Amino acid sequence: MSFSMSTDSSSFPCARQTALDILRERDPQTKATRARPLYDAARDGKAVIEPSLQLSEPADLPGRPERPPLVEPGSLKRRGMQSEAGRAVLLHALAHIEFNAINLALDAVWRFASMPDDFYLDWLKVAAEEAHHFSLLNTRLGEFGHVYGDFPAHDGLWEMAERTCGDVLARMALVPRTLEARGLDASPPIRKRLAQAGDHASAAILDVILEDEIGHVLIGNRWFRHLCDAAGADPHPTYARLAEQYHAPKLRGPFNFEARRDAGFDEAELRALAGLDG
Repeated sequence: MSFSMSTDSSSFPCARQTALDILRERDPQTKATRARPLYDAARDGKAVIEPSLQLSEPADLPGRPERPPLVEPGSLKRRGMQSEAGRAVLLHALAHIEFNAINLALDAVWRFASMPDDFYLDWLKVAAEEAHHFSLLNTRLGEFGHVYGDFPAHDGLWEMAERTCGDVLARMALVPRTLEARGLDASPPIRKRLAQAGDHASAAILDVILEDEIGHVLIGNRWFRHLCDAAGADPHPTYARLAEQYHAPKLRGPFNFEARRDAGFDEAELRALAGLDG
């Protein structure tokens, strides 16, 4: 992907239109490869953001390959991590999450107009980092003799994106602050089991992902509270209302309280989670 170096800003591509173009890309590695240059260009002023631009939704969202087959979550079989086969299934599941996370971040950029410039820069940054995570996992999966698409997966992340497509407040509440925050809780025990199995290379990838995901959830918290403030709404009952309205998954422990605190959850929210954690 090339960007004009002209000083005439009218010749620069539109970052939000380009985000939509990348979202439509079906090849996962091509999608991942294109995400970082777009963020760099927007950050450096070589791609204009155009918050007021109203873009029409195409019919082919999100762009994704024919494989993996998408199935109901309950039909996915769990395998132990002591075997290479089991770890390959895990790495594939994680790669699928990161692929969907690229799509979710790009979707926020093109879909929601009239937000501050920093909103779009934040989610372009998230897309770039999720693309890096996908590439790390996909490369590691290749070391097990597999490619992304070899195992079935579920579509829960994108289904929430579809449910919240008309409400930026709901999107900020229920994707980064709910679905992605679950990753903060799940990552440490998975990392521990990988290390116990002697797979330190895969465990190291989870270290990278956890550190970045704290920042992603923090971005979600930032914009959720920004929107609540703009509407004069109390974030706590607003979140509860949106979680019920959009059928968010129920929160269950154990919770990574340290990571959630770093990701911007306030003490009242953490106390509520502690109650759910028993």
